[in-house]
Amino acid sequence: MKIMIIDREEAAAQMTASKLEALYHQVTVEPSKENAVHRAVSDQTEIFLIDPTPINSARSFILSLRRNVTNYPYIFAFGNDVSLEDAIKAGANDVFLKPVDPTVFDEKLENAASLISLVDRIGDDSEDFPSAGGVIAKSAFNQLFLSALDRADRYGERTYVLFISVSNYKDILEMDGAYAADYAVAKLSQYLVRLRRQSDIIGQTAKYEYALLLQRPAYENEPVEAANRFAESLSQCKDIVSSGSTPVEITVKLIDLPVGRICQKHVLTPAQAE
Repeated sequence: MKIMIIDREEAAAQMTASKLEALYHQVTVEPSKENAVHRAVSDQTEIFLIDPTPINSARSFILSLRRNVTNYPYIFAFGNDVSLEDAIKAGANDVFLKPVDPTVFDEKLENAASLISLVDRIGDDSEDFPSAGGVIAKSAFNQLFLSALDRADRYGERTYVLFISVSNYKDILEMDGAYAADYAVAKLSQYLVRLRRQSDIIGQTAKYEYALLLQRPAYENEPVEAANRFAESLSQCKDIVSSGSTPVEITVKLIDLPVGRICQKHVLTPAQAE
């Protein structure tokens, strides 16, 4: 991936750059915040590590950077003593502490790549799914999804997205045909509309996937409890079946915004009708 380190501490920046290059990333180091914006636009940089010192000026720079680049950049606050809460309030996605611990590279960069890919996928307008039966269109869901990311940047708000999919859709399609695969998806859609709360926003984000936005949770563990509740209920549902012989597999995955981390994941097979 294309990564830019924006840091006036040359030694720390070069050391981190060397570690990232060893993982086959394209890395540039830029000590000047002003020059960084111009380079980011032309280079289409995907990930930034920004030294937020002083922290009171980091927010305006990060928001300026996001306004000027055309893609959605994943931004780490890169400092000696920066909390995740302060990083998010400053408009960043996550934090890399100095000195960098190599053991956290994979997880944090995977979160970054996953969120960048998710933004691209949900924002891809080459295929939309129209609103139907209480499920909003993919394009409408994308606007709410982008708004949640924007509110994370501007106000430090956390949002969670719960993705629920027929994860073996392609296997059903291959073994039992298109009707059986689409039948399973339709049954999942009907059940999710009944299961959700009235305040839950649900959209279809892929041919075999639905997503719910869980905004401004009342307490820290509420989104995880919601994911567990959906998984438990889906595992007991006897209506979600295909019209063929292949059992339906459902994946429930909870994503934390703006970090992009998978907080909870369940893979289950709904109860079969007797």
